[in-house]
Amino acid sequence: MRKGYNIPIWSTFILILIIFDQLTKFLIVKSLEVGESVKVINHIIYITSHRNQGAAWGILQGKMWLFYIVTIVVLVILIVFFKNEGYGKPLTQLGLSLLIAGSIGNFIDRLFRGEVVDFVDTYIFGYNFPIFNVADASLTIGVIVLILVILFESKEEKA
Repeated sequence: MRKGYNIPIWSTFILILIIFDQLTKFLIVKSLEVGESVKVINHIIYITSHRNQGAAWGILQGKMWLFYIVTIVVLVILIVFFKNEGYGKPLTQLGLSLLIAGSIGNFIDRLFRGEVVDFVDTYIFGYNFPIFNVADASLTIGVIVLILVILFESKEEKA
């Protein structure tokens, strides 16, 4: 293994995120009925049991076969990108690891439950943000990290 990679650390990080995602979803399924909600911080955050058979914001409901194919293709691309573009770039590796973990977390739900378990229900500045889960958060943070990496790399190349 070349020095610019630390596969055991990133693999462990991905595994921990997947386990945390699946554990939280398991607890929601066992503790709350669909639609049931528990207040955490009034008017800001609730734990609400929700199911989603589509993608983000409920688009493409019921197209599970499409998600199986897309997820497998995306995972292959992310792993290849990690190997080819992540060398010596810990922030790139972090962003890609978050994307891999989030993709696998929701894929497990689709494969074994036929739907994704969502439960984090937030109100941001009065806006009822779509309900999400740990895998969704991992995907979002991963995208943000990679956007920042791209922006800063672009600035460094210009300098």
